[in-house]
Amino acid sequence: MNKRAAAIEDLERRLGHAFAKPELLERALTHASVSGTAGGVRDNEVLEFIGDRVIGLLAAEQLAATDPKAHEGDLAVRLNALVSRNACARVARSAGLGPALRLSPSETKTGGRDQDSILAGACEALMAAIYQDGGLPAARQVFLRLWAELFTNLDTPRTRDPKTTLQEWAQARGKPLPVYAVTERSGPDHAPTFTVVVDVDGLGRASAQGRSRQVAELAAAAQLLAREDTQ
Repeated sequence: MNKRAAAIEDLERRLGHAFAKPELLERALTHASVSGTAGGVRDNEVLEFIGDRVIGLLAAEQLAATDPKAHEGDLAVRLNALVSRNACARVARSAGLGPALRLSPSETKTGGRDQDSILAGACEALMAAIYQDGGLPAARQVFLRLWAELFTNLDTPRTRDPKTTLQEWAQARGKPLPVYAVTERSGPDHAPTFTVVVDVDGLGRASAQGRSRQVAELAAAAQLLAREDTQ
């Protein structure tokens, strides 16, 4: 048995999920660099897209179950800490995903097995593969196992206030302070929904909704941080 095959076996043991369709696992572990060097190879990019949504759903579900009285803004901040690129890369490392990846020789030589972007994408693809192989219950079981450590660290200061984190990030790079603007208010007066856009010159924009302006601003900042992988 070669090293990668052994790594895949070890990965399945860590996941606690035996694939009924091993081809799904192989596709989840196949980086786009391989599809460019071998005709007909299906890489993990579409699975990565699906897995991002699967992880978001499972994280939101577990957050609501463990803290049903939490405010929407707090949940948005915690969700961001669980689904960010850095979070997925950490999960991938703890699961031993790197040695199991299928990469092109050039990506392997440049250390692709330990690059955050590659590991995070493969982690998302893996969760999509488990979802397609065993349904949401199987994905939930694996998610709770792999994300257990991250859930225990949700009360650290860096997960509490994305507006402060975004401001400090911008200032450290010589950028102007983030600008927040309410672009829409909908719903009845007793239960309005605010849509807020945050803009940082040279970084980009992100929008989010909330039951109050403050909640929407927190969620927008968290989204922009997650997108730029500054967490």
